[in-house]
Amino acid sequence: MKTLPLIAAALALTAASPLALAQSASTVGAGSASEGSGTVGSAGSAAAGGTSASTLGLGGTSTGPVGTSSTIGGAGSAATSDGGKATSSNKVNENPNMLKDQAKAKAQDGGTFSKSMTNTKIKDGELDSRTKSMAHEPGSAPVKSTTTQSVPVK
Repeated sequence: MKTLPLIAAALALTAASPLALAQSASTVGAGSASEGSGTVGSAGSAAAGGTSASTLGLGGTSTGPVGTSSTIGGAGSAATSDGGKATSSNKVNENPNMLKDQAKAKAQDGGTFSKSMTNTKIKDGELDSRTKSMAHEPGSAPVKSTTTQSVPVK
């Protein structure tokens, strides 16, 4: 069986990996609509040093013979090594004209931080979701990523 050499190679690559010192940010979005119904969503994550933060938001609407039904939601998660601070929140606002969700997450350890924010909205037959993620370590330029996804529903 050749699992031992594979495990040894994986451990060697992990030990040599610069991931512990790297910073990254990425975002993604998707959406679709068909015959009065639609969905939209976006998500992102960021990591730097011993910090990480991720958020996502999703929304959907459907119109049928008896009316329109819509749903929206989001979430955030943050983590940091010992001594750091991590926070996340999610808030949904609604009124007769609009549904809106805002998810936030931030992790900070000294000058190193990661943060992500997703805003999703359903209003007037338009579904929108935008995510921004950012990571920063002192001495390096911050890395950022933004995705905006819009879906018209007719």
